[in-house]
Amino acid sequence: MSDIYKSISSRGEGLYKDNGSRFIAFAIPVETEDEVKELVSGFRKEYHDARHHCYAYRIGASGETWRASDDGEPSGTAGRPILGQIDSAGLSDILIVVVRYFGGIKLGVPGLIKAYKTASADALANAPVCEKIAGSWYRVGFGYDAMPQVMKMVKDLDLPQRARDFGAECTMELRVRRSLQEEFLERTHTICTFADLL
Repeated sequence: MSDIYKSISSRGEGLYKDNGSRFIAFAIPVETEDEVKELVSGFRKEYHDARHHCYAYRIGASGETWRASDDGEPSGTAGRPILGQIDSAGLSDILIVVVRYFGGIKLGVPGLIKAYKTASADALANAPVCEKIAGSWYRVGFGYDAMPQVMKMVKDLDLPQRARDFGAECTMELRVRRSLQEEFLERTHTICTFADLL
């Protein structure tokens, strides 16, 4: 199984208008459901005068975490079409929010599906696609005597690092791509005092 998947690297915006209704779409890179909740809440505040704030997201290397919300629109007319655009683009770690300003004329089920789908597609067309590598952060601890072996492993496996602390005991956080996790755990077993999944 490949550990490379597609997402977007920055926000994209889209717009669709029909019979006075405006559908403003935002495609945003996300990594957690907490981020999604915060962003959706932010859109509700920023566009408090809009009738609906519909959204869909997929998170994870294989898009295993997802949700689609119609936010008061007829069932299946908003969230599902938005999610359909995410899926047809083959993306994950992404949220699309579509804010609707009602124009006074009902669009009907086919009209709504078309509106949410088109606005979402427009936002995606304006968001740069990038490749991401599936992996996990580990916190490792080791003595100063093991430093050369740890740094060799970091270099050999090309591991991004953060939160380095070389105090009484050395600790750092390392991001390990999914395809290298087995090798990483084998190597840390002999040179580190711990390697905990964050």
